[in-house]
Amino acid sequence: MSPFSLIFIAVLGILLLLFLVIRVRLQAFVALLIASFFVAILAGIPLTEVTKTIQEGMGTTLGFIAIVVALGSMFGEMLRVTGGAEQLARTLVGRFGEDRVQWALGLTGFLVAIPVFFDVGLIILLPLVYSLAQRTGKSLLYYAFPLAAGLAVAHSFIPPTPGPVAVASLLGADLGWVILFGTIAGLPAMVAGGIIFGQHIAKKIHAKVPEYMLVNEPQAAAVPAYAATSASALGSEELAAYEHNPVGAPGQPFRKDLPSFGLVVSLIVIPLALILANTVSGVVLPEGNFIRNLLGFLGHPFTALLIAALCSFYFLGTRRGYSNDQVQEIATKSLEPVGLIILVTGAGGVLGKVLVASGVGNALATLLSGSNVPIILLAFLMSTAVRISQGSATVAMVTTAGIVAPILQTGSYSAPALGLITIAIASGATVVSHVNDSGFWLVSRYLGLSEKDTLRSWTIMETIIGLVGFAVVFAISFFV
Repeated sequence: MSPFSLIFIAVLGILLLLFLVIRVRLQAFVALLIASFFVAILAGIPLTEVTKTIQEGMGTTLGFIAIVVALGSMFGEMLRVTGGAEQLARTLVGRFGEDRVQWALGLTGFLVAIPVFFDVGLIILLPLVYSLAQRTGKSLLYYAFPLAAGLAVAHSFIPPTPGPVAVASLLGADLGWVILFGTIAGLPAMVAGGIIFGQHIAKKIHAKVPEYMLVNEPQAAAVPAYAATSASALGSEELAAYEHNPVGAPGQPFRKDLPSFGLVVSLIVIPLALILANTVSGVVLPEGNFIRNLLGFLGHPFTALLIAALCSFYFLGTRRGYSNDQVQEIATKSLEPVGLIILVTGAGGVLGKVLVASGVGNALATLLSGSNVPIILLAFLMSTAVRISQGSATVAMVTTAGIVAPILQTGSYSAPALGLITIAIASGATVVSHVNDSGFWLVSRYLGLSEKDTLRSWTIMETIIGLVGFAVVFAISFFV
C-alpha cells in the first residue's frame, strides 16, 4: 500500500474518532478503540493480528500509566482531604501580601495542581478567591484567573498529572525533562495568561461572587470542599473538627488542624526532585556509577511517587491522628475518578500501536521529511486541531501522541527533544477552551460568567497559556 493511501486511512480514522466523540457522543475510550479497529483493518493488518496488536498497545501503555496515575492520585487525595492545599494557599497569600496576591494565587495553583486535578483544586481554593474579591471590591477575575492559570498550566504541563504522563509514555519521553521544560514553559505562560491578562480582563468584566455560591451565613462559604466530600472517609467527630476560622484576609489565624506549610511543600517537591535528580545523574555521571544507579532507582517515577504517597500517608495521615483504616479508605477512594482517564490513555496507546503496525508512522515520517515542517510544530498543530474539535484536553493529548509516536520511532530524537515535543502537545491541548470543554462550563458556573464573557475571558486566557508555552519550547528546540 502506498504511503499516501496509508496517510489517507489515518486521516479517515481521526475523522471517524471525532465524529464518534462529537456527533454520536460516544465515550472516548470506546471511540478510540473503534477508530483503532477501523485503521487496522483498512490498512491491511491481518484479521488474526488485529486483536493481538490492540492488546499489545493497551498493555504496553497501561504498564506505565496505571501505576503513575494511581500513585499520584493517592498522594493528591491525601493533600486535598487533610487541608494541605488550603494551607498552601493561605500561607502564600499571607506572605506575598495584598499587592502581590495575584502572584501568590498563581504560584498556589501551580503547586497544588501537580498532585491534585484541576477541577478539584479550583473548587477547594475558590472560597479564598471569593473572600478576597468581596473584601476588596475588585472583579472576581482579578483573583480567580491567576489561580486558574496556575492550575491549568501544572495540570497540562507537569507530571504526575495524567495528560503529560500519558504523552511522555507514548512518546518514550523522560519525565525529568518533561518536568523541567514544563516548568520553564509553564511559569511564563501562567504569568502571561493569569496575571497580565487577568489584570486586563478584570477591568473589562466586573464579575462578582455568584449569588448561588453565597449562603445565609457569610463565613459558611469558607468551609473547604474537602470537609463536605470526605464524609465517607471520616467519622462525624472528625468532620466536626474541620470547622475553622474564615478563609480570607492575609494574616488571619490559621486553623489548628492544618498541616504545616513546610510539610506540604516538602511532600510536593519530593517526587519532582527525585525524578529530576535521576535525569541529571543520567547526563553527568557515567554508566555503572553507584550514585547514578541509586538515583536511577529512587528517581524512577514508580519509586518516587510511591515514596511520596507513603510519606503523605504517614505525615498527613497517621501522624496527624488519622487511623490506618481512614488513610486507606482515602487512598482507595482516590482511585475512583481516575479509572476512565487510565482507560482513555490506554486506548490512545492502542491507536499508536496500530499506526506503527500498519506502516502509517513510516508514511508520515517520509512525508514529513520532504517538507520543512518541524515535528514539534506539527505536534502542536495536530493537538490544537483535535482540542478545538472535541474539547477534551486529555483526548487531544492522547490522540496526538498516538499519531506522533510512530513518526518519532523512525528517527533519532534526543531525550530533551522528546520532552519539548511532549510540552508542545500539551500546549496545543490547552488552547481555545470553548463550549465543548467541561472546563469552560466549570469556570462559567463558579465565576458566574455568561457564555459570552467566558469566551472573552477564559477562552482567551487558555489560548494565551497554550501559545506562550509552545513559543517557549519551540524557541528552546533550536538549541537542543
